[in-house]
Amino acid sequence: MVLAAAADSSWTFAPGPIALIVLVTYLYVRRWSAVRADPRTRDVSVGRLVAFLGAMLVLGAALISPLDRLGEQLFLMHMVQHVLILDLVPILLMLSLTKGLMRPITRRVQVLERRAGFLAHPGFAVVLYVVTMAVWHIPALYDLALENRNVHVLEHILFLNAGLLYWWHLLSPIRSRISIGPFGPVVYMLVTKLFVSFIGIAITFAPTTLYDFYARAPRVWGLTEGDDQAVAGAIMAIEQSVVMGIALAYLFVRALAESEKESEREERFGAP
Repeated sequence: MVLAAAADSSWTFAPGPIALIVLVTYLYVRRWSAVRADPRTRDVSVGRLVAFLGAMLVLGAALISPLDRLGEQLFLMHMVQHVLILDLVPILLMLSLTKGLMRPITRRVQVLERRAGFLAHPGFAVVLYVVTMAVWHIPALYDLALENRNVHVLEHILFLNAGLLYWWHLLSPIRSRISIGPFGPVVYMLVTKLFVSFIGIAITFAPTTLYDFYARAPRVWGLTEGDDQAVAGAIMAIEQSVVMGIALAYLFVRALAESEKESEREERFGAP
């Protein structure tokens, strides 16, 4: 029988994340308002603003809400925090961007992409995404991040950067010089999500407790350390599959819409 300990569900109110969220929100809303007021711009909808605010809300939930504190007590809550930072926040941020919003920095981004070489290749984004997840779930490093606040902050920064680069190649409004082709998104996501899902499955069915930090933690909500670890691994594996399915459906619908616009453009301006 496992005795349930009282969970600490307090807010952390970490000043660093709060300052970051406030600053980025101010810059985005200011730019969105300026572009929205320009009658020549048609691609800046309220939906883009909602997507951005959603990203900031999710980031705040991951870093300063009770989720952050619960992640120090339960592996499964820490896993929820990670998938929010790695996937949901970057996805919403990418959906909030348009060509009009990015026009002042588009050329700089393209120059940076050319100078980055292989670092700007989609293949590198796949490797970075998978390696980031794999390396940070090595038991010694995972425990270190939980015990050292600075290492934990570094972990979250690397997760966010890996997620942003990964989703940039799929959802960026700026056409990249490196095309992944019509079937590229399927291969791109399938390879990534299968590898990360395998990590989640390995955690779920691990015969022993992988992380000493959680083995020593009080048994919050009455969950055994084995159950907590199994649920955390399942969250990782299932989240990867669900996100892949939704993203591929979205990309398919977007491709159809772009194809229809291209056909209309050819009919209007093409040869008679």
